[in-house]
Amino acid sequence: MAPTFSQSASADHRLAAEVADGASRLLLDLRAALRSAPPEVLRAEGDRRAHLWILDALHAARPGDVVLSEEGDLADPARVGAARVWIVDPLDGTREFGEPGRGDWAVHVALWERGRLTAAAVTLPGEGLRFTTADLPAPPAPAGGRPRRLVASRTRRSTAVDRLAARLGAEVVPMGSAGAKAMAVVRGAADAYAHAGGLREWDVAAPAAVAAAAGLHVSHLDGTPLAFNQADPVVGDLLICRPELAAAALSGP
Repeated sequence: MAPTFSQSASADHRLAAEVADGASRLLLDLRAALRSAPPEVLRAEGDRRAHLWILDALHAARPGDVVLSEEGDLADPARVGAARVWIVDPLDGTREFGEPGRGDWAVHVALWERGRLTAAAVTLPGEGLRFTTADLPAPPAPAGGRPRRLVASRTRRSTAVDRLAARLGAEVVPMGSAGAKAMAVVRGAADAYAHAGGLREWDVAAPAAVAAAAGLHVSHLDGTPLAFNQADPVVGDLLICRPELAAAALSGP
């Protein structure tokens, strides 16, 4: 189902932001402490430590909730039948986290309740930015005369994305982290983000929730709604774009 939001869940909005902020601080401190370590060591420690920190924080704050994390137990039988599931990516863009000076990596924290996303936060620690469903940002103003920009994967660009860019008359801009790409559209630095396959729920949940809260179009590439807390947490493909571009984005194969 498409994300929806309730102001009555303000405590969950705040918790998502606080947990994402805490993991962000941990990752920034770790990146500084291990700046001389091999990149593979930094990446592995970032994934591990951020996962454990988020798990502890959510279990302390919401002991009755279930957590689906990229680094956790993906086969937990309690998850699919649970009423409340936190879907988190402790370090989205692990490759970029291990590259000095890159800021296109993120922390994702989202809450799924009874069929829909109800609260989320995405942080870009390397850029000092945070986006949450609590802020409910307005969609950015139309881009005016500048060329349209479509952000896409640095390493897994597809012909489907190239066809979409052609329909929109957009320049393709490679970028790491699904969260960084989605937030580029939220803040008006890009007009669309598309990915043709391979995404999992932890890649998508928080960015999709924040983008929807900001008034953007969020769906699969064929326009069908996203679904979360599935037995198999594969999302596959994704489209996030300015609402006035959705008809053109969805008009082709």
